[in-house]
Amino acid sequence: MVFDMSTGRINHIGIATKSLDEAETLWSALGFTGTKDEEVAEQGVRIRHMSGSQETRIELLEPISDDSPIGRFIEKRGEGIQQIAVDVLDMEAKIEELMSMGIRMINKTPLIGSGGSRIAFIHPSSCGGVLVELVEIDKQES
Repeated sequence: MVFDMSTGRINHIGIATKSLDEAETLWSALGFTGTKDEEVAEQGVRIRHMSGSQETRIELLEPISDDSPIGRFIEKRGEGIQQIAVDVLDMEAKIEELMSMGIRMINKTPLIGSGGSRIAFIHPSSCGGVLVELVEIDKQES
């Protein structure tokens, strides 16, 4: 039996913003509730998760500096959707599978992201221009 390392579930949609507080105003009006902020210094970002119903999550991303990945994203493209994150059950197996398919990975080894989750990014050139983040979840959550 082959164990599939994919869940087919979106973990969150990441939205680059210049201000978490300003962005939260809109998402709160649309029924989302914010959590406390988290800083991921290695990625140069402050994060505020916005939870909706039925496991729907928005991740607001505010740059710590203009030279951070999110700072550069906003400078080049403006505020807006920066990435779509999907759940995977085994990060190394999924990265290996994708690379064997010729998918271009930004990260060939996992990084630590928000909440201590193991993450990796697929290059937008392999995803129709969309940055895709892989988020490893506990197999019990799937």
